[in-house]
Amino acid sequence: MSLRLEWNNEQNEFPVSEELIVKLRQLLQLAGEAENIRDGEVALTFVDDNEIRRLNKEYRGLDKPTDVLSFAMQEMGDDEIEIVFGEMEEEDLEDSRALDADGRDDDDQDEHDEDEEYEAFEEPLGDIIISVPRAIEQSEEYGHSVDRELGFLFVHGFLHLIGYDHQSEEEEKVMFAKQEHILQQAGLTR
Repeated sequence: MSLRLEWNNEQNEFPVSEELIVKLRQLLQLAGEAENIRDGEVALTFVDDNEIRRLNKEYRGLDKPTDVLSFAMQEMGDDEIEIVFGEMEEEDLEDSRALDADGRDDDDQDEHDEDEEYEAFEEPLGDIIISVPRAIEQSEEYGHSVDRELGFLFVHGFLHLIGYDHQSEEEEKVMFAKQEHILQQAGLTR
């Protein structure tokens, strides 16, 4: 298993190139190595200001666009039940066999295929939503490329997924130093 990036583009202001996705995958691997996270899936969605504003209002109570939102799968709210993604016991694997049309176990199904299918599952770390118009605006403001800003926002979102925050000055220093180190390793400098 490994760290995997799944992505979706729901905006039309900036073309999402294959080169950008390759760079984001590299950033994910570098960030994972830096934080000793080897497995999991990150879902990334590129959106416009209207969509991120809607999400920001719905989930954070802020009726304004923002640059990035992160929704961690590992966080537990008071009303949430824990979903455990772990290794399946052999007896559970047996119980999960597909049933044929008569409702009986399908003895012709190869158990090896079941094991491979289960092994391919990546535990979701969470979702990162990036506003591309905000990234473009901020890249112009800071004087660097849009790709660098998207990379920065992606790493920032990833660090939030795994528990980092910047509510205090000290937390911000730690988080931003980690971000810069990862971006430097990937060659995304200002």
